[in-house]
Amino acid sequence: MNSVQLMGRLGNDPEMRVTQSGTEVARFRLAVPRGRDKETGWFDVVCFGKTASVAAQYLKKGQRVAITGQLRQERWTDQQTGQKRSRVGVMAERLHFIDWSSQEKPGDEAADDAGYVPDEPQW
Repeated sequence: MNSVQLMGRLGNDPEMRVTQSGTEVARFRLAVPRGRDKETGWFDVVCFGKTASVAAQYLKKGQRVAITGQLRQERWTDQQTGQKRSRVGVMAERLHFIDWSSQEKPGDEAADDAGYVPDEPQW
């Protein structure tokens, strides 16, 4: 089983791009506190399609969000050094907006299409 649930604050505004095939992709970093020792874990998060569009439109640096998704290993060749690189990130399938006022929340019709829940997570 490959499932992950994280709740934290955005470390940057989502960076949006569109692939050659027309798929929307948004990337951002998520800061997640690690309990009482006050350490922070940083996670690279990627979203696709409508979820990416909603993330880019509504999420901003510092906002709290919970995500559900899968761990995903990315592999590439560094163009400057020619070395093979890899990293493990999170592919977000659902976004759960935290601490939003009713004026800031995206509408419910978008929730059905974009894979996000505009309320407090249930876990």
